[in-house]
Amino acid sequence: MGSAACSTASGNSADSKEHPGALAKNCGTGKKFKIGFAQANNAEPYRQHVNAELKQLAKGYPDFDITIADGRGDSNKQISDVENFQTQQVDLLMISPFEAQPLTPAVSQLYEKGIPVIELDRQTTGDKYTAFVGGDNQAIGKEAGTYTAKKVLPNGGEVAILEGLTSTTPAVQRTKGFKEGVAANPKIKVVAVQPADWLPDKAQTVFDAMLRANPDIKAVYANNDLMANGAYLALKGQNKVGDVAIIGTDGLPDEAGGDQAVLDGRMTATFVYPTGAKEALELAKSILVDCAKSVERNTVVDTTLITKDNAQAAIDKAKG
Repeated sequence: MGSAACSTASGNSADSKEHPGALAKNCGTGKKFKIGFAQANNAEPYRQHVNAELKQLAKGYPDFDITIADGRGDSNKQISDVENFQTQQVDLLMISPFEAQPLTPAVSQLYEKGIPVIELDRQTTGDKYTAFVGGDNQAIGKEAGTYTAKKVLPNGGEVAILEGLTSTTPAVQRTKGFKEGVAANPKIKVVAVQPADWLPDKAQTVFDAMLRANPDIKAVYANNDLMANGAYLALKGQNKVGDVAIIGTDGLPDEAGGDQAVLDGRMTATFVYPTGAKEALELAKSILVDCAKSVERNTVVDTTLITKDNAQAAIDKAKG
């Protein structure tokens, strides 16, 4: 679903003579288009899943030549990637910013040069972009919180949160949403919130300390499944597996993903964070091929709750 707001051609964009008012300077049928995708960090399993899905779906768009640059979890590297795409005169930029604030100036500059920008999954802090595609992180966090309040701990109890990198919008929004969700049950108390920067090793260390300081924790919400796995290892180290419910986010269907962890009983549940690749490519087609003068400003892709009841079906569906 998308919002009612639309992004229209910027006054800073140089309009095509053939298609005045179009979002892209270079657009139309029968052309080849260069698309640069500035990915945050190819080492992360979720990002690998996004890249793979984007490459697979791009086969249906033979007019698109997509180059993926690996930001390597380094804002300076990703800024350089964006600047390089500008030098290469790409026709459209896709980006999942590693951090919101540091990437904003580079993305804004490129946008002001008349290059359409689709922000995928994560956002910069400014308004200099054409469209955003991704899940509603706050809504996903709230669903996780509501599920915890009603299904996991209906009688209440102590809860902890393992937060992602706090300079990224998903970490902030998922944590905020989860707190809103668990607030539906006044018997639940959030006793510990600490960032583990999306990393399983750090999550293991952090959650181990949380458990020692708060031995009555009954559930932990991790902003991603990697940190959820770290929480599981911390529980295993303290012989508490099964004593604490683990709720994650991402729901990747591969063997190392959250769906399998739920199926195996290492996690209680996870929430799928969709890649948005399909929707991003559809927007790119509208902008580049159809010479759209406006597109949806925000396209929100819905989440799915994964429990032991539907984990196998989700894995089988992904395998095709």
